[in-house]
Amino acid sequence: MLEKIQKALTIRSGTIRELLAEALGMFILMVFGLSAVAQVVLGKGDFGQHLSINLAFGIGVTLGIHAAGGISGAHLNAAITLTYCLLGKLPWRKLPAYLIGQFLGSFTAAATVFGIYYEALYDYTKGNFTVMGPTATASIFSTYPAPYVSLVGGFFTEFMATTMLLLGILIIHDEKNNAALKGTQALLTGILVLGIGLGMGLNTGYAINPSRDLPPRIFTAVAGWGMDVFTAGHHWWWVPLTAPVLGSLAGVLIHKLFIDFHNQPVPESGNEKGLPVVESS
Repeated sequence: MLEKIQKALTIRSGTIRELLAEALGMFILMVFGLSAVAQVVLGKGDFGQHLSINLAFGIGVTLGIHAAGGISGAHLNAAITLTYCLLGKLPWRKLPAYLIGQFLGSFTAAATVFGIYYEALYDYTKGNFTVMGPTATASIFSTYPAPYVSLVGGFFTEFMATTMLLLGILIIHDEKNNAALKGTQALLTGILVLGIGLGMGLNTGYAINPSRDLPPRIFTAVAGWGMDVFTAGHHWWWVPLTAPVLGSLAGVLIHKLFIDFHNQPVPESGNEKGLPVVESS
C-alpha cells in the first residue's frame, strides 16, 4: 500500500521537483529566521537579542541548503537564481519555477510564524498592527531601514552585503582554489550569513535576498498591516529587490577579476608549448 501511495505521489518532472525543493528550503530558512525576530521583538528583549536573530538565520540557511541542495542547488535567493541565469549556469526556462518555489516557501513561513505568535502579537500591539512607532511589528516579517538611513545609504548597505554574500559563496565552492571540504559547504554558508548579520545588519536588517523580503511583506499587507508596508521608509520596499541583484552580480564580477580569470589549471606538460620535459641527471 505504501509503495502504491509513494508511486502515485512521486513527481517525475525535474523542474517541479526543483520548485518543491526551493520551497521547502526557503520555508525552513524563514521559519527559523522570522520566529527568532518575533521572539526578540515580542519578548521585549527578555527572550533574545540581535545575536539571536543572526544565529537563527544562519541555522536556517544551513538546514535549508541541506534540504534542497541535492535537488535544486539550494539557491534560496532570487538574486542568486537570476545571477546564475545570466551566467548561463541555470536555464532561463527554470527561472519561474525557482522564483515561485522561493516565494511560496517564504510566504508560507511568514504565515506560519504569524500563526505561532498570533496571541503574542495581539498582546504586544493591542490589536493595532503598525509599521512604524513604539509597538511596530511589521519588521518581524520584512526589513525596514533605520530612521537615520537614507535610500542611497540603505541601497549601498544592501548592495555591499549581497556582494559579500556572493563572494563568500563563490569562495566556498571554488574547486580551482581552496574550496571547502565536501559536506561543510552548507555549514560555512550559514556561518557566512551569520557574519553578514553581525557586521552589516544595523542599517537595514540585511535583507540580501528578494525572496526573503517581498513575500513576507505581501503577507503583512494582507494580514492587517495594510499598504503602509510598501510606503514606509520612503517606499523602501523596492530596495531589497534591486540592490541584492546588483550586489550579486558585483560579487561574481569581483571574484572573476581578482581570482577566477587568473587561476587556470596548470598544464600537465613541462612547458608552455606543451612539449615533453627531458630530465637530465
